[in-house]
Amino acid sequence: MGLLFFVFALAVFLGFELISKVPSQLHTPLMSGSNAISGITIVGALAVAGQTGNRTALIVLGVLAVAFAMINVVGGYLVTDRMLAMFKAGKPGGKK
Repeated sequence: MGLLFFVFALAVFLGFELISKVPSQLHTPLMSGSNAISGITIVGALAVAGQTGNRTALIVLGVLAVAFAMINVVGGYLVTDRMLAMFKAGKPGGKK
């Protein structure tokens, strides 16, 4: 249990340090990449939700996982689209 907590704390610290050092120009491409990775989560959640048998808990958790992963993917793409629109707004011919 102590090792798991250590790995979790290390991941939180490293994640914060890495994200805080990313320049603002790279946020949009990184968000698009993370949305693609979230798509893999949806595939895994669908596999769990589609389990045959009498395990209601697995089906409920699978459906919840699909719902939350879809919210994450759709929300991420909406944020990415909005960020890209902000970059276009400053250029001639872009949205105003």
